[in-house]
Amino acid sequence: MAKKDAPPRWDRKMQQRLARGEAAALGELYDRFASLVHGLAHRVLGDEGAADGVTREVFAHVWENPDAYDPKQGPLRTWVAALTHRLAVQRLRATETAALAETSHGSAAATEELERRVRHASVAARADYIVQAMPAPLRAALELAYFQRRDYRQTAADLGVTEDEARRRLRLGLQLLSTAHDTAPPGSPPGYGGAA
Repeated sequence: MAKKDAPPRWDRKMQQRLARGEAAALGELYDRFASLVHGLAHRVLGDEGAADGVTREVFAHVWENPDAYDPKQGPLRTWVAALTHRLAVQRLRATETAALAETSHGSAAATEELERRVRHASVAARADYIVQAMPAPLRAALELAYFQRRDYRQTAADLGVTEDEARRRLRLGLQLLSTAHDTAPPGSPPGYGGAA
C-alpha cells in the first residue's frame, strides 16, 4: 500500500518526462489540464483573450520549470491550478492598475476597488476549482440543484439515489463550496490562496 503522502504515480512520471524535455509529455499535460487552466484564468480575468494568454503562460512555465513542482506539496493538478491563479491575479492587477493610473491617478478609493475585484475574482476561481475537483456524485447533485433548479427529491430521482443520499450529497457539495472564501482549499499547497 502506498504512503498517504506519496503523490500519484502519474504526477511523478509526468514531472520526470517534462524534466527530460519530452514534448509529448507537455501535450499530454495540456490535454489533461487545459480546460481547468483556461476556466480558472477566465473566471479571474473575465476575458477570453486574457485567459488564452494566461493558459499559454502556465504551460510555458511548466515546460521551462518542471522542477518547480514539488510532489511533496500535493497533486500536480493543484500546483497547476495554483500557478494559474497566481498568474491570472498578477495579470488582473497589472491591467487594472494601468487602467486606474490612466483614469484616477491611483486614488485610495480606486485602489480599494481594485483589491475588492481581485478578491472577488480569487474567490470565484477557487469556487470553480473546488467544483471541478469534487467527486462526480457531489458535482452531479449540485449541477442538478443549481443549474436545473431541482429540489432534493427531484435530484434523488434523477440520480437514482435515496432522498437522504441526495440531501447528503448536496450538503457535502455546499460545504466544500463554502470553503472558497477561505484563504486556500483544503489540501492545497502553501501559497494557493491569500496573497498572490
